[in-house]
Amino acid sequence: MFGRKKQTPLMQQPEGQESDLQPRLAPKSPSEAIKPMAAPPPPPQLRRRRGGMMSTFSGLLTLLIALAGAAIFGISILEKEVSAPGPLQADKVVVIPRNTGTNEIAGLLKQEGVIEQPLLFEVFALLNRQRGQLKAGEFLFKAKASLEDTIDTLVQGKAILHSVTVPEGLTSDQIVARLYDNDILSGDVIETPREGSLLPDTYKFERGMTRQQLITSMQTAQRQAITQIWQRRSTDLPIKTPQELLILASIVEKETGRADERTRVAGVFINRLNKRMKLQSDPTIVYGLVGGKGTLGRGITKNEIETATPYNTYAIEGLPPSAIANPGRAALEAVANPSRTKDLYFVADGSGGHTFAETYDQHQRNVARWRQIEKTRATTDGAVDRAEPDDDVKSGMTGSPAPAPAQDQAPAVLKPGARPRAFDASEGTNKDPLKNKSFDLNSQKSVPNLRQP
Repeated sequence: MFGRKKQTPLMQQPEGQESDLQPRLAPKSPSEAIKPMAAPPPPPQLRRRRGGMMSTFSGLLTLLIALAGAAIFGISILEKEVSAPGPLQADKVVVIPRNTGTNEIAGLLKQEGVIEQPLLFEVFALLNRQRGQLKAGEFLFKAKASLEDTIDTLVQGKAILHSVTVPEGLTSDQIVARLYDNDILSGDVIETPREGSLLPDTYKFERGMTRQQLITSMQTAQRQAITQIWQRRSTDLPIKTPQELLILASIVEKETGRADERTRVAGVFINRLNKRMKLQSDPTIVYGLVGGKGTLGRGITKNEIETATPYNTYAIEGLPPSAIANPGRAALEAVANPSRTKDLYFVADGSGGHTFAETYDQHQRNVARWRQIEKTRATTDGAVDRAEPDDDVKSGMTGSPAPAPAQDQAPAVLKPGARPRAFDASEGTNKDPLKNKSFDLNSQKSVPNLRQP
């Protein structure tokens, strides 16, 4: 009993489990004993289910790549199509009305033979919206113009520009009449502008511009010109306001059509104003008789010179109440900075210009030479140019203390069949603004030479 260890029973394993201590089976043969044991199989991998967001993103990315490729291919094809020469065989003018939609423009261009594919035109116009909207107007499309060229023309607004020339010296009524003669302008003039408020010039405009819009542009240009010229005028002038500058410039404009003598004619009137002499300008008498409607069509009579009107500068002192025409920039500049002379008189010299004099005696001699030129011309032409004034009228022109300076036009009643003389230096000549409707005031090369008819 003593000295003998008590045997401890083995722990029992739960049923169905193998113990790690369970002895391995002995190999059946020596060959099996030296063979390595087979590795246990890897544990099975659990397959995870792909999330819905990742799947959607992957699909969208694939779709976008496919669409981008298709877009690049389509754009390359589109660029080739829109840059190809168009069907137009010769240059053509097409008018695009206002408030016309893109599809209507496409149809109109197709009808006019400018493009072949209206749908392609609309697509390309849509792709170029960032460059601007298609504009209305009158456009010139070149022969073989591509669709891209056509779009550029409409987007950039390269409309055809027309022009109307308004010569210096026209009255506002005459300018309005000239605008109504232009059939490209549209609409009516609300009212005849104030005399002298329009700047003579050559104005560019697109088809569809109204006459009133052009009148407004001319008024704005005249205001700007007067403001600029007034600021750089001579400081010792006897005129005190821009309106007085405008009035005197209109008289200078009607007295001479020669650019080289405007400042000298202006100097005569400035000298007379300084000496408180009457201006005695014939064009002011005419304007007082007919307003801005036109000319007398005859010489000025003695009675008309002696009849006082607000515009008769033989009867009133100083300036008339308003301009008698619309002067140009050159006439305004001439009055603002006249020639520094002592001239008080001038008379026509027979060549479209004038001869100037400081004294009355000099002026008388100049008038006598002019009378001889008139008689010689009448004999050469084989007709009486104008009636010879009687002694009373003649003495009124050349013998009075204040003779007429402005071309010294005799107040005469015309004989039957006699041709009336012009009342200013340009009337009846090639530069008469009532006759000449073609020359461009901005281009000296196209202005005809002033010469006596």
